[in-house]
Amino acid sequence: MPTTDRDEQLLLEAFPFLGRAPQEVRRQLRDNSSRVSLPTGTTICREGNQCAHMALLLSGSVRVYKIGESGREITLYRLGPGQSCILTASCIVNDIAFPAHAVVEGDVEALVVPAPVFQGWVSRHDVWRKYVFALASQRLANVIMLIEEVAFGRMDKRLADYLSEAAAAAPGDPPVLKTTHEAIAADLGSSREVVSRLLKDLEVRGAIKLARGTITVLQPLGAPPSN
Repeated sequence: MPTTDRDEQLLLEAFPFLGRAPQEVRRQLRDNSSRVSLPTGTTICREGNQCAHMALLLSGSVRVYKIGESGREITLYRLGPGQSCILTASCIVNDIAFPAHAVVEGDVEALVVPAPVFQGWVSRHDVWRKYVFALASQRLANVIMLIEEVAFGRMDKRLADYLSEAAAAAPGDPPVLKTTHEAIAADLGSSREVVSRLLKDLEVRGAIKLARGTITVLQPLGAPPSN
């Protein structure tokens, strides 16, 4: 779907750097982008695929993750409104395959630009080069923190921190998280069995209440004793 005036307004709100970009840069973006809508559950890219487009998210959420040989998943990062995928940018700029998987977690609206067009913009326009460098810097810091957590962090503390952060953004009093043990394990790079055991420990302590597809956080979470 071609880009409309409303799309351009939403884009400038979500990506303030474009509002400071030269008029020619904004004109090229309008002329070469299109709007897409992707429902929850849509697979955007699989490991080994070539990246055909660069997406600028206006709404919704995307999960980028890796799958190990055992089938275990670990979330690398999530994308929300006003964000783009640095792995996609890297694949386009360097002409390499996508090294992970990406799936829509919440219905997405985005403007997409064909890969060859975006590659040319990064070569010609300082504003796009700075944007890609900023993406790389932000995500590199996040991935390094993830590696440190997986390699050195205690799983019980990581789970407590994960639930605390999710509870802060969840509705209800007490807050109710709509998630599964499998989803949490994938986010933390652990197994469902380990996560289920630690969640049960928290429930026995009275910190949470478990139900099918939900976790109710009843009290502030501290790390339970390690077994």
